[in-house]
Amino acid sequence: MDKTKKAAVVLSNKNYLAEVKTRNHYLTIDEPVASGGDDNGPTPVEYLLTAIGGCVSITLRMYAERKGWDVGKITVNVYQKEKQTSEGIKKWLEEEISFEKEITEDQRKRLLIIAGKCPVAKMVKGETEIKSSIQ
Repeated sequence: MDKTKKAAVVLSNKNYLAEVKTRNHYLTIDEPVASGGDDNGPTPVEYLLTAIGGCVSITLRMYAERKGWDVGKITVNVYQKEKQTSEGIKKWLEEEISFEKEITEDQRKRLLIIAGKCPVAKMVKGETEIKSSIQ
């Protein structure tokens, strides 16, 4: 079984507008007007935040279903934060996870551990090597 996943990104000649094809889906990437784009789509960082939030919520749903827990809707807000320090600008990501239904303290602790096991979060944490080539 081939486990290769692919996203083909083509940057157009129109500022920072990029067209993406992945499986049977087409997406648009752009930069805001203030950054020289035309704001025709999310930025690469916004897609990354979306990918993390989507992966975390799906991972949590799968786990909750296996446990037989009805948590209702799962909301994951993901933020890129930055702060000026004496060493320069420090950047990090923060996730805020909430559930429509009430959960116990034990469920809360377990779900927080499971949230960190989503494949996209693991990639971002540096657990996936990136090999680049120019062809």
